[in-house]
Amino acid sequence: MEWCSKYWGCHQMPERSFFFKGYQLPVCARCTGIILGYLIAALTVWFIPKTWLYILLVIPMAIDGTTQFLEWRKSNNILRLITGILGGFGFICFLISAIIFFIEQVK
Repeated sequence: MEWCSKYWGCHQMPERSFFFKGYQLPVCARCTGIILGYLIAALTVWFIPKTWLYILLVIPMAIDGTTQFLEWRKSNNILRLITGILGGFGFICFLISAIIFFIEQVK
């Protein structure tokens, strides 16, 4: 699974990853959340009002990742998963909203 972690840009650290039946998932908890957020957004963005505020959903992930990187505190896999879902969802919704906005401007 080394190719998968390189493809996603994930460190795949065991202590920051989920395990299923003794097998480590191919990406860490935060990347798992981001991917889930992407999928949720792709399925639901058409039913949610379009807004530029989606980008705010990325902030919790940025705060969690930055404060953990700077060693100000320790995060946990559940928090990484939740902030990853929020960030992934917000990013894809923002991206889709921006694309729709620019397409409407061209018309």
